[in-house]
Amino acid sequence: MKALVYHGPKKVSVDNVADPKIEKHTDVLLKLTTTNICGSDLHMYEGRTNVEKGKILGHENLGEVVEVGDAVDTVKVGDKVVLPFNIGCGFCANCERGLSGYCLTCADSSVMPGMAGAAYGFAGMGPYSGGQAQFVRVPYADYNCLQLPPDADEKETDYVMLSDIFPTGWHATRLANLEPGQSIVIYGSGPVGLMAAMSARIQGAAQIFVVDDIEERLALADKIGATPIHTKKGNIGDQIREATGGWGADCGAECVGYQCTNGRGKEIPNLTMNALVDAVKATGQIGVIGVFIPQDPKSEDELAKKGQIAFDFGKFWFKGQKMGTGQCNVKAYNRRLRDLIHQDKANPSLIISHELSLEEAPDAYMHFDNRDKGWTKVVLHPNAA
Repeated sequence: MKALVYHGPKKVSVDNVADPKIEKHTDVLLKLTTTNICGSDLHMYEGRTNVEKGKILGHENLGEVVEVGDAVDTVKVGDKVVLPFNIGCGFCANCERGLSGYCLTCADSSVMPGMAGAAYGFAGMGPYSGGQAQFVRVPYADYNCLQLPPDADEKETDYVMLSDIFPTGWHATRLANLEPGQSIVIYGSGPVGLMAAMSARIQGAAQIFVVDDIEERLALADKIGATPIHTKKGNIGDQIREATGGWGADCGAECVGYQCTNGRGKEIPNLTMNALVDAVKATGQIGVIGVFIPQDPKSEDELAKKGQIAFDFGKFWFKGQKMGTGQCNVKAYNRRLRDLIHQDKANPSLIISHELSLEEAPDAYMHFDNRDKGWTKVVLHPNAA
């Protein structure tokens, strides 16, 4: 089959690789019809992770089941399914608690002591191949495959967002403890930040502020129903306080991560975290779903090289704020979010800028990584005729 393979920093290509096979009786094989390029893929593309050369990338996957293992009970050949980016077993202590992003069975503990969690095609998240390919093996398929309604073909580019960014945006609002009628400030108008804004709107937020310096992405935030806040138009905290009676937003979401930059493109790893402490009111809560990693050796910041940031903890403490962090447990949300799409209450495909073939993926990575104008979210169709 053909697959998008990582060969080193900013070197990916579509290669002929071995077809995946059923390895355990609980597996299925999926023929990919849609798979996305995620902002998290860019960390690996840029060489900022320990991803190994030869890895097939891609963790936002949707397709048709073409083969099932003998022990698979509920998933059938021909089913259209979307896969959570994180791989869970369904029966370990964490999966039983709804923490499928921290599965103990699928984790690769050799990466880091105490490590939990696994994912398709991702650095440090186990040996699993990604889905930017024609086919992918799905472990523990009864647990990991979310079957789609009859409108799966019609709304495929909406449903594929259930693999990661829609649940992750929703997770940001839940970590922030958003309640109906409250205000939320979201740092980052990339795909996840936009999904956080859409999630906040669905949940009844009275005010939704989205902060960024890319005007076309802020325009999408406005289309979703949020108030765009441009970083070059003054101090963000002051702008938020002015719009909220002087107090600040009730809660906030960090949807950028460790590669956040200032208006001049310089990486400042603590920028968004400290800005949120400033912009969120006293006693407010912050949800952090932007990727922060244990080590970033290629960072120019000495603390960031060790996975640390200079955090305004004194101000955070003095304001009595709270924080929730970590990757999304997709299984905790994807079934209900699927039904929102099915009932026309959510349309996450709104943010898509490009639908391309798998062969066009290397060029798409380059444009998306450069933040070129017009490149907001890329979906690939690996088996398109």
